[in-house]
Amino acid sequence: MTELTLERYGQELVDQTAQFAATARRAVADAPVPTCPGWSLRELVEHLGQTQYWVGSIVEDRVSDPSQLPSSVAELPADQDAWASWLAEAASRLATAGIDADPDAPVWNPAGDDRSGIQFWLRRVLCETIIHRADAAAAAGVTYRLDAELAAEAITDHLAMMTSPGWAAQRPDSAEALRGSGQTLHLHAGDEPSLGEAGEWLVERSAEGATWQHRHADADVTVRGPATSLLLVLTRRRSISAATDDGVQVSGDLDLLTHWIDHTAHQAG
Repeated sequence: MTELTLERYGQELVDQTAQFAATARRAVADAPVPTCPGWSLRELVEHLGQTQYWVGSIVEDRVSDPSQLPSSVAELPADQDAWASWLAEAASRLATAGIDADPDAPVWNPAGDDRSGIQFWLRRVLCETIIHRADAAAAAGVTYRLDAELAAEAITDHLAMMTSPGWAAQRPDSAEALRGSGQTLHLHAGDEPSLGEAGEWLVERSAEGATWQHRHADADVTVRGPATSLLLVLTRRRSISAATDDGVQVSGDLDLLTHWIDHTAHQAG
């Protein structure tokens, strides 16, 4: 498996957003979202669309200074039938801005790592759309399916964000909780052999903070299973116990895995 191109990120963003919109049409606007407690479907759609429009402005305008970030937000149409076109416009705008841009354009990267801002935003918003599509499926009561390659990409993005300098600055409580004394976690997506090393992740927790790399190794806790199931567990969209029905297997220190999830996963947003 090779790293996805900016063009692929953009294409997948448009496709995943269309799937999200189609799923959202299958539930009433005020349906609760079980995986985002306290949220309704309307709030979920509003959040995703506003995020895509907001990031689209950042990429289009090549915003490099966080003090110049857009201050306005797009308004969700009141008519649920208009949500799909509203979302499609947001995804298309961001995808086009990212694909047409110089990949090294000086765009702000809030993670503070070595990725360009364009690469950060296209992958981050794609992966957020992937996760929120699972939320929409939970609200509509339908089965969630995701290509293993995209699930693996979202796991990589999740780990990259949670161990980034930007995350440590934004969420020092989480970064501090992830420090350790050499504890290790190994994730192995075994459902798609073509993923190769890109389907394995080794997380190491040291006194300086948590780091990760694509590598197979023995660890204090190992989690094996389909890439999509691993993603849903890591992002707290599916419990560890429930995921065993999907073929997820945990060996080693379960408390270590639980602690990691409790201090990294986004509940919503």
